[in-house]
Amino acid sequence: MIIVCYDFSDDKKRRNFSDFLKKYGRKIQYSVYEIKNSQRILRNILKEINLCYKKNFNDSENILIFQTCKSCDQKIIRYGSACNEEKEVVYF
Repeated sequence: MIIVCYDFSDDKKRRNFSDFLKKYGRKIQYSVYEIKNSQRILRNILKEINLCYKKNFNDSENILIFQTCKSCDQKIIRYGSACNEEKEVVYF
């Protein structure tokens, strides 16, 4: 799993980055996305950040990317609505 956290002071930049991340994963908190781990997806995200966002950073803006391994994914403790995120869904 990949966790991407970001903090942009500019509303338009923040909205654009959020829309970009929606293509790859799901929002789990304000400005925090959970993305299924894949080297191809990570490369795409890094490329987009370097091409479109990095050059426009100011001193108060940042992006953090955390990559977790399979065994780390199993150690995540979830509460509230997050408990249902990993459960199987059965349709009738």
